[in-house]
Amino acid sequence: MTERSDSFPGPATEFAEPPPDAETSPSANPPPGTERAGGAEPAWAAIGAHNPDWLGWVRELYSIAQSGLTYCENPYDLERFEQLHVLAGQIAARCAAVSVPVAEGIFAGEVGYRTPKVDVRGVLFDADRILLVRERSDGGWSLPGGWADVGLTPSEVVVKEIREEAGLVAEPVRLLGVLDKRRHAHPPYPNDTYKIFIRCRVVGGTAAGGLETSDVGWFTRDALPPLSTNRITAEQLRLMFAFLDDPAAPALLD
Repeated sequence: MTERSDSFPGPATEFAEPPPDAETSPSANPPPGTERAGGAEPAWAAIGAHNPDWLGWVRELYSIAQSGLTYCENPYDLERFEQLHVLAGQIAARCAAVSVPVAEGIFAGEVGYRTPKVDVRGVLFDADRILLVRERSDGGWSLPGGWADVGLTPSEVVVKEIREEAGLVAEPVRLLGVLDKRRHAHPPYPNDTYKIFIRCRVVGGTAAGGLETSDVGWFTRDALPPLSTNRITAEQLRLMFAFLDDPAAPALLD
């Protein structure tokens, strides 16, 4: 991580936005439009090169402004919240070295009360090996999963994601953990995200990649492939393997 600097980066520059995919769209990482759980999105990919110390402040400013615009009725206060919203966009653009419209798209793409996004991941074991899928978006490996879908329970989401990304029919067994993405070694990301890990067992199907994944494999804890760190970290996989050593261990909670 770069050392903190009190000065902002140089002039804002607009970055081209690549087509959305698994982690750059609501199934890919979340800024505006489309994304998938765990990735970065179009213009957001360029922000990784800059000091992210300001990220939490900008997220909080947007959250305060958005909540005020949603619930406040006093016209004078509404005007102030609108000004705060605009100011947050200008700060984000300056810090991220993108144009204000791009920053607005990344950080202010929601309406109503701002809440964390929810990413659901399936944990499947075969003896001492864990199931991972290879993401087409960045070539890294991750647990099968993605953003929670409206109208589906977490268990239904994980079953759907395992089928779509790994070709396997799975059955949920137990909740292993609910982790806050900010507290783990993921690349910086514009949205707060809760990651739900659900242990499952294979009950059918044939292992195969899907639209967002190119390969499926089983790996031991000491022979993990390069990971898609937007979605999963080595430490989180270590925590999952710990449930092999102690199946009765309590669920993890940040």
